[in-house]
Amino acid sequence: MRRKIFFIIAIALISTHIAAQNTLQSQFTNQFGNSASGLDRNLYDRNGAPIDTSSVIDANTIPIGLSSWKIDSRFGNITFVPVDTLQHNFQNTNDTGGETGHYSYLGNLGAPRIAHVFFDRKDPTQSFFLDPYDFTVITPDKVTYTNTKSPFTNLTYYKQGSSRGGEERFKAYFAVNANKRLGFGFNIDYVYGRGKYQNQSTALFNGNLFAYYLGDKYNMHFSFINDNLKVAENGGIVDDRYITNPLEMAQGGKTYGNDEIPTNLSSIWNHNTGYHGFLTHRYNVGFYKENPDENDTINTEIFVPVTSFIHTLQVDINKRRYISQDERQNQTYFLNNFFPDIDRDNIEMLGVKNIVGISLREGFNKWAKAGLTAFLSHEFRRFNMIDTLETPGQHLLKEYKEHTISVGGQLLKEQGSLLHYNVTGEIAIAGEDAGQFNIEGNGSLNFHLFNDTVRLKAKAYIKNQNPVFFYRHFHSKHYWWDNNDLSKIMRTRIEGTLSIEHWKTQLNAGIENIKNYTYLENLSQAQSATGESSTATNYLNNVGVGQHSGNIQVFNASLRQDFKFGILHSENEITYQTSSNQNVLPLPSWVLYHNLYLKFSLAKKVLQIEMGADLRYFTQYFAPDYAPAIGQFYLQNKDTQYKLGGYPLVNGYINLHLKRTRIFLEMYNLLQRQGAKSYFEIPHYPLNPRLFKIGISWNFFD
Repeated sequence: MRRKIFFIIAIALISTHIAAQNTLQSQFTNQFGNSASGLDRNLYDRNGAPIDTSSVIDANTIPIGLSSWKIDSRFGNITFVPVDTLQHNFQNTNDTGGETGHYSYLGNLGAPRIAHVFFDRKDPTQSFFLDPYDFTVITPDKVTYTNTKSPFTNLTYYKQGSSRGGEERFKAYFAVNANKRLGFGFNIDYVYGRGKYQNQSTALFNGNLFAYYLGDKYNMHFSFINDNLKVAENGGIVDDRYITNPLEMAQGGKTYGNDEIPTNLSSIWNHNTGYHGFLTHRYNVGFYKENPDENDTINTEIFVPVTSFIHTLQVDINKRRYISQDERQNQTYFLNNFFPDIDRDNIEMLGVKNIVGISLREGFNKWAKAGLTAFLSHEFRRFNMIDTLETPGQHLLKEYKEHTISVGGQLLKEQGSLLHYNVTGEIAIAGEDAGQFNIEGNGSLNFHLFNDTVRLKAKAYIKNQNPVFFYRHFHSKHYWWDNNDLSKIMRTRIEGTLSIEHWKTQLNAGIENIKNYTYLENLSQAQSATGESSTATNYLNNVGVGQHSGNIQVFNASLRQDFKFGILHSENEITYQTSSNQNVLPLPSWVLYHNLYLKFSLAKKVLQIEMGADLRYFTQYFAPDYAPAIGQFYLQNKDTQYKLGGYPLVNGYINLHLKRTRIFLEMYNLLQRQGAKSYFEIPHYPLNPRLFKIGISWNFFD
């Protein structure tokens, strides 16, 4: 049935594409008009060097008139991004561990993950339970908008294994224009990972509808995102030796198959649904002037915006349902079972945020070297969760309401080729988060040195953050806390990047200081001697919130260096990081990524081939544990903690690019090594064993 649904969707997309193409193709004469004048359209590769788009704009890759961009979720400012047609490292676009392996996860496709490179970690959000699913879940600032002279469609399908323990992913993207200013489309992403181990399946659906209008005086971006995530929780395997020393566990007999290894939990699920509406629009006041491009015979005048009036609205509805249908497991795995008479508990969250602003635009005359924006925001949040049991079988829900009013400003320079910068500050002046503030900025400088192009980038921020709601309050079947005395989290970071184009070199270094670091800690207790242990460590699971009142420093430095010798290519990334408090914030010292491959063309350069292998590696450290009843990562228990890492994950692959079709063949986890340093990234959750993966992607735009 699932394959039939995918087939119907694919046919519908292609049919829509062909019909819309015949109707709309003749309507286009140029893209965007003048609405994006002055914006930096440069695109950059992994080492910060500009991508030569002229080398890929032809009838078989990206037709002239097709461009894509993303927006910031505060003001709707545009940042152009590459159109999804590149074939390089296509096999890594479906890797939950990230394209260069910066994330640790539970093994199955689409499972919860956490970055073991600290500078890749994002701040916790009020959509707390969706945070570990950022592999598939998108936010308004991650939505891709496309302007196209003819409808653009992309269909992508990934496949591994059989219907028993295999994994599949289907992605569809469609964009079309009604005219040169108005466009719309949708995105579908469905992941179904049955899992190589028992009771770990993932079924993740993410859908998005988007629209935009880019006129001279009125601009608008809209998106509606739906998330439906159902994940089975198995609590990890009962004993790591099934992977590290399988002969010992088999007691001289045959070794266990992956689907025969016993797990701690069954019949337990986390089910998250989300509905996210987003609208940002602005009205521009300005004037028309003669077009300086004498070759442009279409437009004789261009519009120059002077002042913009901005409004942004974001509405988030999140629902979390925890389902536990085995009461015996509730008593033998978890320390607490507050509601023995119910098999599920629900949490609901509503967030509504409005931002209004006025912007003096950059570049409307020779003295306006930067844009200046002032804004006011109001955020309303409402949470509902279990509170008490009044009588057996009846429990009460408690409602929490929070308001926050903030003011802020932005100084922005995007025009020109030498210097760009963006400085934004915001402070909460009333409500739940009063006193919270953040000042963040970034800048870039381009210059020539010894006949080479050098690009310097800098980022910095100071944040004083109120811990998100679910650090302050959480009630559920197994975990319970109310922390009304948590201090605000003070974070200061400075980071710089040096990129040298022809050397294919990028050097990045940064340091962060954190005061009042807030985290989930392990409160597990040893089981009584008469109890029946459900885990190899003989501890009952419990989670709470910790806050370290002192300062923690994190230093990060990374070097990316690529080489090319004829058809032989080598991509290398080495990251070093250190935490001044490994007990509270443990991190691996070294994280490595290496990719060695041959790249060549056949059949008169129509067929492009990449063939090679890549390696992901991080040194041993006390990797975070995973709490199945909350779907979050937390510290290991100090009495039973052990180090993970030191395992080289090697994948071999072949990428094929034929006109508008991309195909990859990959052998995952080639080594599948046993012993103490085996393929674990999270305690008791092994990665998938050696297996074969394929993927195919089609682009339609003519």
